[in-house]
Amino acid sequence: MRRSSRFLALVAAEAALLTLLFLQGALERRSARPLIAGRAALVRELGLTDLCLFTEARYTRHPTQADRHSAFQDGPLSLEHFPSGSLLTPPKGLLSDHADLDR
Repeated sequence: MRRSSRFLALVAAEAALLTLLFLQGALERRSARPLIAGRAALVRELGLTDLCLFTEARYTRHPTQADRHSAFQDGPLSLEHFPSGSLLTPPKGLLSDHADLDR
């Protein structure tokens, strides 16, 4: 058997394995829907906030509660000094355009 044939067989086997992993994920998601719906109802009923992902800064603990400038509270040109600030993207609501309030 040629080396290229072995390589192609390996790539085909890995592609089949990747397809099976995606299929397994879809089946797990389908079977977990009732559990997720129950937990979502509990969160709505109790009025729980977001999950606390990082414990370093307030704008990384609760991303939906942060404003656009909270990462620069020490100064507008200050550098990010928490590692989690570089891992977490801003909430979608903060990326949209807002009215000009400087008039």
